[in-house]
Amino acid sequence: MRSSVPPVLPPDHQKAAYVRRMFAAIAGRYDLMNRLMTGGRDQAWRRLVIELADLPPEGRLLDVATGTGDIAFEGRRRVAGAQVVGLDFTLEMMQVGRRKGQGVCFVGGDALRLPFADDTFDAVTSGFGMRNVTDIAAAFAEQRRVARPGGRVICLETTPPPRGVWGALYRLYFFRLVPILGGLISGQRAAYTYLPHSTARFPAPEQVQAIMEGVGLRQVRYRRLMLGTVAIHVGVK
Repeated sequence: MRSSVPPVLPPDHQKAAYVRRMFAAIAGRYDLMNRLMTGGRDQAWRRLVIELADLPPEGRLLDVATGTGDIAFEGRRRVAGAQVVGLDFTLEMMQVGRRKGQGVCFVGGDALRLPFADDTFDAVTSGFGMRNVTDIAAAFAEQRRVARPGGRVICLETTPPPRGVWGALYRLYFFRLVPILGGLISGQRAAYTYLPHSTARFPAPEQVQAIMEGVGLRQVRYRRLMLGTVAIHVGVK
């Protein structure tokens, strides 16, 4: 059933179920909407994530909240012999990902309780998934746990709207136009109303840096992209 009424962000105890249903409903149009919303720049950002991961040949990569596997497949393409795992808790998103090709092992799982042993992966990535978890610090702690010593944790995420004229234009686009476009393309306007509101609630880049440092990641740094509306954070275990 199509929804045109913007939802209130769910309380934390309902968030996981809400997010799972939401992504299940938009899985078939998820990649198309990403391309449209970002003018195709999201693909360049994912390539940058893999560059920053600095995987060795035949290295092991875990992509958390992988969705349809764009970052995971990028790692597989760019690193010779890479062993890539994409983890998500929405089956429908991973089903779309499996149809893209081979070389990525899709695993169902919770970002707050990763089903892997300590010190397993050379790099752990996430793309536009951290704002959907109920405990950001716990998610980063899990990513650090499964990374090998010296391995990297990389987070690609939207940032709260900036101030000033550009911020006003950004809010007009993100809060007004994106829900309309999302409704037309996916039939799920509510999902693309959740997107800007969840971004507005997400910590600013300097706060994300502090959270990553707080769980024991070292040398944490970040880079702002797209006039400050997107950020990539990198930390070392």
